[in-house]
Amino acid sequence: MDKSKKYNKIKITVKIISLILNFLLLIVLVFTSLSRIIEQQIYSYTSNDYVAFIIFLTIIGFISLLLSLPLDFYSSYLVEHRFNLSNQKFSDWIIENLKELIVSSIIIFPIAFVFYYLIKNYEYWWLILTLIVFTFTILLARIAPTLIFPIFYKFKELDNENLKIKLTQLCQKLEIPFKGVYSFDLSKSTKKANAGFTGISKSKRIILSDTLIENFTDDEILTVFAHELGHYKKGHIMKNILIGFVSTFLNFYLAAHFYELLLYKFNFQSISQISALPLLFLILSVLSIVFMPVTNFILRKFEYEADEFAVKTTNDKESFIAALNKLSKINLSDENPNPFIEFIFYSHPSIKKRILRIRSI
Repeated sequence: MDKSKKYNKIKITVKIISLILNFLLLIVLVFTSLSRIIEQQIYSYTSNDYVAFIIFLTIIGFISLLLSLPLDFYSSYLVEHRFNLSNQKFSDWIIENLKELIVSSIIIFPIAFVFYYLIKNYEYWWLILTLIVFTFTILLARIAPTLIFPIFYKFKELDNENLKIKLTQLCQKLEIPFKGVYSFDLSKSTKKANAGFTGISKSKRIILSDTLIENFTDDEILTVFAHELGHYKKGHIMKNILIGFVSTFLNFYLAAHFYELLLYKFNFQSISQISALPLLFLILSVLSIVFMPVTNFILRKFEYEADEFAVKTTNDKESFIAALNKLSKINLSDENPNPFIEFIFYSHPSIKKRILRIRSI
């Protein structure tokens, strides 16, 4: 087995184990008295339902964190160092994970609070929550490049003037407005490379990792960025938001339906009873797994469309193929993954399939 296959096999295995552990935690909470015991202990300290809910959510989140931490450390630190992909010191890994925990908590807890308010007060809580999540997703896409990304990386204006001119001319040719061209210090944590066209509305900007700039020619970077512009011109960004809206709606609608059907069979009293909520979370988890292959199938189709756009826009098929091969090597991508694993878990087609499709254009 070659290096990339070993690496990806470990990553997929860890991902599957993590999913199983989360399912097991929810199953234990639903099928045993643990959830009720936690609820009773919380209400011995407070009579406020909202405070009780936040405490309950914090406790469950902490248990989940303890279960996932060893696997996360193994996958994102030990494995990355084992395959010579990481530049992080252990202290840096801790700091980055603390940042992620704080940022995700700031995002999740307000939404969770709104969710609990809705489920306590509205029959169609799932519909209102879908609209709120949809609105918040758009807001997050708008503010992420300027408020969230800089928490994790340092951004600066691209100092390669020749490349900046090429990227700017490409955007002007396609009549795509943007705020600037930036590089960011991805090398502080990994040897992997990446590029993106981030944000919506006035926050749209070109971002290139320093690892990409260092290891790729200007023409190769131009084709990679043309692929990202392909997502924009083909409407994939808005389509992804709409897909997210539809999948969120279906998830919440179906979960609410099954939740009410199963609630009393597990001897819970109401949909807002906090000890019953793990049952809802379990149903949502099952539904997310069911919808995952469908969503990934659509995303892979978008990648093919963006590849075709990049080739036709730059008229530089060979540079794009060279860039994909480099990305595959640097990121240790599995060029020919197991078809079943690819169908379930991969949001991008394999490099082998992408290159074959590109050569046929």
